[in-house]
Amino acid sequence: MSINSMRLIQRICAVALSSSLLVGALLVSGCASFNATSASVPSLTPQIKNTLAPTGVLRVGVYLGSPTSLVRVLPSGESFGIALELGKALGQQLGVPVQVIEFPRVAEVIAAIKDEKVDVTFTNATAARAKEIDFTAPLVQLELGVLVPIHSSIRNFGDVDKQGVRLGVSQGSSSQSVLAQRLQQTTIVPVPSLEVAASKLQSNELDAFATNKGILFELNEKLSGFQVLQDRWGLENLAIAIPKGRQDALPFLTVFAQKVRENGQLDLMIKRAGLRGMTSQLITE
Repeated sequence: MSINSMRLIQRICAVALSSSLLVGALLVSGCASFNATSASVPSLTPQIKNTLAPTGVLRVGVYLGSPTSLVRVLPSGESFGIALELGKALGQQLGVPVQVIEFPRVAEVIAAIKDEKVDVTFTNATAARAKEIDFTAPLVQLELGVLVPIHSSIRNFGDVDKQGVRLGVSQGSSSQSVLAQRLQQTTIVPVPSLEVAASKLQSNELDAFATNKGILFELNEKLSGFQVLQDRWGLENLAIAIPKGRQDALPFLTVFAQKVRENGQLDLMIKRAGLRGMTSQLITE
């Protein structure tokens, strides 16, 4: 993990701590305790409600193929995903309708957040993104890894940085920017969607694909003859994200995030989405 990433985690955790102190003050003053499943929250004000959902509808940004965002279970077609379910829970908390807006890839979700066309999502809280959007403290930490054919000569991440290796990444993702700087010999191949990534892997147009292991395990289940390598090349710290300029709502949002984690809702979201590749506790590298 870079120094900038460590500073980012420290900063957003400081916001979470200040929010916790705010909640404590409310409880001491005799306010009812915050309940993430209740429609009535003492700390919710019309101003905060309008800040988080200025159109009167909470617009939740998701992209298909990642358990942290949106996955569909066949043959039922049911939809799950942490961003999807957190958005619905937050909409219920605010007492507003929820509109789920689906994008092909995470970069477009981030762009929509920056343009205020989306009100909330759940994504990797990088130092670069924190300059343009605001985050709560991280709720989930995922290992970053590589997916390769079973008989590939690539046995660990160190084998990726070689002439002739075509490494797929999601176009506009944090993986693309990090690996383009980190790998000196590899050919980085941005792909427009995870569906395209799967197709290029199967047709041997890619030698490997790199992203968080939650996505990699999901891709691996749809492919035949591939595996997720055991080692990791980094970590993702996933948090609730909102557009810049709405920082007045961050204390409320931070408490919401804390309670969803504490009351077990987050664990159920993770289980329903089938998310794998998580660290057991927050790691700094």
